Amino acid sequence: MPRKRAAAALGALHRRITGAPGAHLWLAALFVTTVLPHALPASGGFLRPRSTGLQELAQHPVRALTAGALWTDGVPWLAYAALFTLVHATAEHWLGTPRWVCVAVLAQTVPVLLFERVLNWLVRHGHTPEASFNSLGIDAGYGLAGAAAVLTYRIPRIWRYPYVFAVLVFFGVLLAGGRSFVGPGHVVAALTGLACLPLTRTAGSLRKTEHPSAQ
Repeated sequence: MPRKRAAAALGALHRRITGAPGAHLWLAALFVTTVLPHALPASGGFLRPRSTGLQELAQHPVRALTAGALWTDGVPWLAYAALFTLVHATAEHWLGTPRWVCVAVLAQTVPVLLFERVLNWLVRHGHTPEASFNSLGIDAGYGLAGAAAVLTYRIPRIWRYPYVFAVLVFFGVLLAGGRSFVGPGHVVAALTGLACLPLTRTAGSLRKTEHPSAQ
């Protein structure tokens, strides 16, 4: 009996991981990028050239956006592991990997491009110091906020407004931790996820067609 239970648990874990490969690969990459810098003598120097500051975005936009998606900005990796399992894996399993990738990429990039313009305007008009050009302004929470928001369309309508409010408060206030552009960025990422409604239509039926044996 214990062996059967262990086998069933391993089978469930295997189905969970294979049903959301993108989320777990991203989580594994975050493990590397959060553990390795702490093992280096100068972790700040390791991350700073790959920041999402305005100068880096202007010179190397793809690298800067990718680095932002692999940055936890002080949030423990275990917290991200729980959130990725709860949010990203659920969204990917529901939407399918291609559409989940679209949601995650949009949620990671739209806030950055928007706040790049805002920050650039603030610096040019003297409302914020030029040091803001080198600020680390994005983390993996942007994609999480977008995925959490798109799951709004998976729950009953009666619970959608309270759920959206909870998502905005959690990602915009609690997970941001008072960091200047991160809180508003998470809110924009969540709104981006909400705007992905067209990607959610027929999501469940499409998933059943792709994986009939899993039902």
